[in-house]
Amino acid sequence: MGMAAGIMIAASFWSLLAPAISLCASLNRPAYLETSLGFIFGGGFIIVSDIILSKKSKVKDKHKKTLLITSAVTLHNIPEGMAIGVAFGSVALNIPEASIFSAIFLAIGIGIQNFPEGLCVALPLRKHGFSKSKAFFIGQASGIVEPISGVIGALFAMKVQNIMPFLLSFSAGAMISVVASELIPDSFKDNKNLASIGLLLGFAIMMILDVAL
Repeated sequence: MGMAAGIMIAASFWSLLAPAISLCASLNRPAYLETSLGFIFGGGFIIVSDIILSKKSKVKDKHKKTLLITSAVTLHNIPEGMAIGVAFGSVALNIPEASIFSAIFLAIGIGIQNFPEGLCVALPLRKHGFSKSKAFFIGQASGIVEPISGVIGALFAMKVQNIMPFLLSFSAGAMISVVASELIPDSFKDNKNLASIGLLLGFAIMMILDVAL
């Protein structure tokens, strides 16, 4: 659980906020404002969802956690898929800075770092009593949106690029909110030292994958 939290925290910055800030700079827009608003709205979305689900007496606690964690990772996969689509779409539009090799390596890099992100969904679900097969398939389902959003990104490369900073930072806020409300409290209540080690290890693994790839 601590490891899943570390992976999600690292992904929030290296995969989402840092690219959002860079993209704002390339679009000559104020990164501090756009990314901050997106981050706050993303976190607020999870908080409001948590409040609504908590008021629904029929929703079991483990199912609420499932929805929140899966939603956060799924939201995170949408702009990542769009980023790949935009990269390939930019090549098709003959944009000078775009190259087929950078688009391919971006797709490979995001594909590899999706492995630990899938664990972020599957491991907490397994801990909350879901079967191995159900936890696995829900983890897989959280990534289905990526190829779909990739196609959308390729078809509307220039238009999607304009809203990417907000989408990326929105997803980052959602992930951090889930980490703070669900993963960290659950992981630290039994053994805070082991949870801390897991968090550091998860963050380091995700950072290495994102920076290297």
